[in-house]
Amino acid sequence: MTHAAVPESNLYDPFDTGVQDDPYPVYESLRAAHPVYWAPPSNTWVLSRHADVEAAPLDPGTYSSASGIFPTPAGMEMTELFLPMIMTDPPRHSQLRALVSRGFTARRIASVEPAVMAIATELVEGFVQAGACDLVAELAGPLPAMVIADLLGIPREDLAQFRQWSSLLVQADPVRDQTGAGLAAAASLYEYFSGFLAQRRKEPRNDLISALVGAEVDGQRLTEEELLGFCLLLLVAGHETTTNLLANSMVILARHPAARERLARHPELHPGAVEELLRFDSPVQGLSRTLTRDVTIHGITMPAGDTVLLLFGSANRDERVFPAADRFDIDRGPERHLAFGRGIHFCLGAALTRLEARAALEVLLRTCPDWEVDEDRSGRLRYGPIRGYLALPMHWLPHR
Repeated sequence: MTHAAVPESNLYDPFDTGVQDDPYPVYESLRAAHPVYWAPPSNTWVLSRHADVEAAPLDPGTYSSASGIFPTPAGMEMTELFLPMIMTDPPRHSQLRALVSRGFTARRIASVEPAVMAIATELVEGFVQAGACDLVAELAGPLPAMVIADLLGIPREDLAQFRQWSSLLVQADPVRDQTGAGLAAAASLYEYFSGFLAQRRKEPRNDLISALVGAEVDGQRLTEEELLGFCLLLLVAGHETTTNLLANSMVILARHPAARERLARHPELHPGAVEELLRFDSPVQGLSRTLTRDVTIHGITMPAGDTVLLLFGSANRDERVFPAADRFDIDRGPERHLAFGRGIHFCLGAALTRLEARAALEVLLRTCPDWEVDEDRSGRLRYGPIRGYLALPMHWLPHR
């Protein structure tokens, strides 16, 4: 299909490595001149301004999630895994979210704070004497994996395999023909969780999987497919996204030593700093929707049936909402950032992610507050608009 109303250049391609390395100059060009942009490489419309990206998720009847949420390179067929809630529209979405939200109440998240802090302390103490680490392998990856595994009820002895499958799934780059490894990892996870679900049916425990197995929606139990999809969703949303947030954050703070030193002296600033870290370099830069009707924005009509990529990362740098948006400012108080989305699909695990980020920050800033990262030896994650690192070498100086 040709969209003559929009310049068919290659201004933006979420699978381009140059864009993945630094998407923000491209986002600025999109917001300024092409707020509704047709991106041929990924066969999708792109919305980049805060007002448009914020409004779309608030209208799920028009911007549907049921056909998939990840952009796909043009000409490439991809099999999307079924992830309940984020790939479901109302009314079923409302039923499912009401069920799963019971496992993420404010009281439950508050109750796990001591355990999260203890895990973060244990991990940092495990590498601090060495004076260096791979942040992804030794903190950013294990911390959320251990937390979500404990919530789900997964035994610690299975954690290494669990993390390996999770990483293969999220890191599978479709452009570089890595989807086979990702699908194989997904199949292994489904097999693992199938056995785990069967065990919990026989011997329920006080964990989230047991609660899901015994739960009902309008008098009906969840299907096996929905249960497996929930397990996979909680794994991906509860593990990999937080891993990327932590890695991105340590790079930002390495580049802004004055802000880092201030945070080390004033722990009361950590909650606001986490919000600014989320805004400044969001781990999920964008997700897709499918139009159920024609939509006209800024004089350009996007036809029903087309996909639309909502660029949260660009919206979070929109100068119309955030003055000096390209400046990292821990005093900003960016309440309107879209790092967790908006509307009915607002990230269910947002409070847990914030808790894990605060814990990692507090322990690192207390234990080894002066760090540097070796960006030349780091490995960036290459999966469309998901932003993070595969590896992040880091070292620090002794306390001054």
